[in-house]
Amino acid sequence: MNRVAFCTLSIGAIVVALLVPFRLDSPLGRTQVLPGLNGRGQRIVWPKRVRTARVVLDRLAVQHVPHAAGLLALQGAVSARSANAFPSPRPGGDRLAPITVDYPAEGSIFPPDISPPRFIWRDAREDATVWLIDVSFSDGSGGIQVKSKGERLRIGEIDQRCIAESNKLPELTPQEAASRIWAPDAATWASIKKHSVERPATVTITGFRDENATQAVSRGQRTIETSKDPVGAPIFYRDVPLIPGIGEKGVIKPLPESAVHLIKWRLRYVGDSESRTMMQELPTCANCHSFSRDGKTLGMDVDGPQNDKGLYSLTPIKPETSIRSENVIKWTSFRALEDSDHIRVGFMSQVSPDGRYVVTMINDPRPKQTGSGLRPQDRIYVANFTDYRFGQVFFPTRGILAWYDREARQLRPLPGADDPRYVQTAGFWSPDGKYIVFERAEAKDPFPEGAESPKFANDPNEAQMHYDLYRIPFNDGRGGVPEPIAGASQNGMSNNFPKVSPDGRWIVFVKCRNALLMRPDSQLYIVPARGGVARRLRCNTALMNSWHSFSPNGHWLVFSSKSRSPYTQMFLTHIDADGNDSPSILIDNATAANRAVNIPEFVNIPPDGMMKIDVPAAESYRLFDIASDLTAKGYLEPAIAAWRKVLELDPRNAKAHNNLGLALMWQGNLVEGTAHLQKAREVDPSFGDPPSDFGVTFFNREQFNAAMQKSDCDAVVSYGNKILAVAPGDADVKKALAKCELKVNSH
Repeated sequence: MNRVAFCTLSIGAIVVALLVPFRLDSPLGRTQVLPGLNGRGQRIVWPKRVRTARVVLDRLAVQHVPHAAGLLALQGAVSARSANAFPSPRPGGDRLAPITVDYPAEGSIFPPDISPPRFIWRDAREDATVWLIDVSFSDGSGGIQVKSKGERLRIGEIDQRCIAESNKLPELTPQEAASRIWAPDAATWASIKKHSVERPATVTITGFRDENATQAVSRGQRTIETSKDPVGAPIFYRDVPLIPGIGEKGVIKPLPESAVHLIKWRLRYVGDSESRTMMQELPTCANCHSFSRDGKTLGMDVDGPQNDKGLYSLTPIKPETSIRSENVIKWTSFRALEDSDHIRVGFMSQVSPDGRYVVTMINDPRPKQTGSGLRPQDRIYVANFTDYRFGQVFFPTRGILAWYDREARQLRPLPGADDPRYVQTAGFWSPDGKYIVFERAEAKDPFPEGAESPKFANDPNEAQMHYDLYRIPFNDGRGGVPEPIAGASQNGMSNNFPKVSPDGRWIVFVKCRNALLMRPDSQLYIVPARGGVARRLRCNTALMNSWHSFSPNGHWLVFSSKSRSPYTQMFLTHIDADGNDSPSILIDNATAANRAVNIPEFVNIPPDGMMKIDVPAAESYRLFDIASDLTAKGYLEPAIAAWRKVLELDPRNAKAHNNLGLALMWQGNLVEGTAHLQKAREVDPSFGDPPSDFGVTFFNREQFNAAMQKSDCDAVVSYGNKILAVAPGDADVKKALAKCELKVNSH
C-alpha cells in the first residue's frame, strides 16, 4: 500500500469516528445502559462505529510501523472523542461544575488480584441525580461506560457486642455524608484491570440532572493503573474491639477481661470480598504473631495460666493448624533465666526466615537482677487512656535481645545486642537470616520520681524514648558489632518497627516523635538496608501509619491506619524495584465498622494452606486458672476434677501434676497423690518434695476425717478450723462445722 492509499484509509477511519454525530442515544454495540443498583452500574461498550474506527487504526498501526506515530495520534483523537462523547452541559455551553474524586487517589496502582474497589466522589452540583462513569484506556482498546445512581456512602456492619459507654459508633464526616459511590461489578473490574496493566486508565465521572443523562452539570476525573505484580499471599491479622474500661482501684485497661473472648484472628486474600475467621473465642490473650518466610511456622505470644506473660508458641502451619501445649515454650524455664525473678520476656518475638530461630527481648539475666530494673514497672512504660481511639502507649525502656534455637532448645543473649546500658528491642530478620535490624536507645527509668501521668497519646508527660535503628550480624548466634543505620538513627525522632524487604535492599520503618508503633503521628519511611537517605512513603495517610509487612514477593506492603476511622483499617501500597511506592489502597470490609484491625502480617501459604486454627493450649490454661482458684478456696472435689481436665489436654504439665497430687493427698488419696507428685518431678526436676507444712496439713485432714467418722464434734471443730486456716474455702469442712454447731445448740 502506498502512502496516498494509507492516508486515505486513515482519514476514512477518523471520519467515521469524528464526523458522524455521536449521542448517548446512538445505537450501542452490545449492551444497554441500566440504572445502578447499590452503587453499581451495568457495563456498556463503545458505539459500534467508534469501535470500528479504532480497530481499523489498530490494524493500520501494525501493518505500517513507519507511520505508527501518526496513527497513535489518530487513535488518541478517537479515544478523546469517545471519552468526551457526552452532550453539552447546556445549550449555552456553561462550564461544568467540579466533581472531587476522594478515592482512589490520583495515580493509584491496584494489584491484578484485588477485588473491585469503591470509587468515592463529591459533586458540587446538588441537582445531579445520575452519573456516567467513562473509563478510557491508553492501550488502544475500547473504553467502558457505566450509568450509576451514585448511592450514598454508608457506615458498614456494626458488631453489637462491641458497643460500650467508653467508645462511640463510627460516624460519617460531613464530607463523607456528601459522598457518592460506585463499585464496578466483577466483569467490569476485570476488564478495567486487563486494559490498565502498567498503563493509565482514565476514569471520568460526569453528573447529570436528568435520568436520561442529557443535561450534564458536573465532571471529575481520576487516573489509575494496574500492576503486573500480584499480591500473591494472604494477610493474617488481629481483629479487636476498642473498649477501654476502668477496673479495680481506678486502673484503666485497654480491654476488660470480659471482652478478651471477642478478639478474632482473621485471614484475608485481597481478591476476596471478606475475610476468613481463623481463631476466636479464646479465653486468654494472644499477641504479636510472626511467620517464617517459608510459611511453615507460626510464632505467637500467648498468655498462660495465672497471667503468665512468658509463653511463646511455635506451631507448624497446616490447613487445620493446632496450637497445643507441646508447641508452647516457657521462656523462664531456660537455665540462663532460672535465677532472674519477675522476668519479662517475649516482647515482639520474631521467627527466623527458616523457622529454626526466634529473636526476642528479655531482661538481662547476668547477674541475677536486684533492685532497680527488676520489676516490670522499672523496665516497661505503660500508660492507658479512656480515649478508645488511642487507648494505650506501651514500650520497653530496658532489655536485651536473645535468640532461641528450636533444635538445641536453648535461649541465649545475642552478643552485641545485650548491653545493659541500652534497651535493645524489636529485632527483625533479614530475608537470608544473616543479620538482624533492631531498635536501640539509652536505658532509663520509665517512671522517674515526681513525673506526671499523661492524659492522652503523645502527651508531653509521656516518658520520652527515641529509638535508633541498628544492624547486627546474627553469625549463628555469636552476634557482632552493632552499626547504626544512617537515615534511621540520630535524627531527633523515634525510629522503630523495621521490616527488611524480601530482596534485602530496603528497610521500611516507622518514624514518630516518641516511643513506637501506633502513635498518632507515626509515618512510614524507606531507607536502603545498609543506610542512606530515608524517604517518606507516598502511601502515608493523615493519621497513624504502622504495623507494616512486605508481601512474600516484595512488591506490596500492607499497613494499618486510622485516617478513615478511629477503628483501624488495612491499606496496601505497591513498592517498585527502586523503592518507590504508590498511593494507599484500602482493603475494604476487613471487619465490622466498630472493630479495629492490627498486626497485619503476610503469610506465604497457598489458598488452602491454613483454613482454621484451634488452640487447645489456651483451653488448658483456662482450666488451670479455674483449678487453681478452686484449690485456693479449698473446694477439693471440683478442684481435683478440674486438674484432671487440665492433664487431659496437657499430659506433661508439671504444675498440674504437682497440684493434683497435693489435692489428692489432702483428700486422703495417698497412693494416687504420690504418683502425680512423682510425675511432676519427672517432667520438671525443679518440683521437689511437698511443702514443709504439708505433713501438718495432711495430719489435720486425717484427724478431721477420723473425727467425722466418730461424730466427735469437738475434734471436728478443732481440726476443721486448722484446715480452714490453710484452705478457707473448703466447703466440706464448713458444712461439717455447721452441723456440729447445730447439734451443740440443739442440746
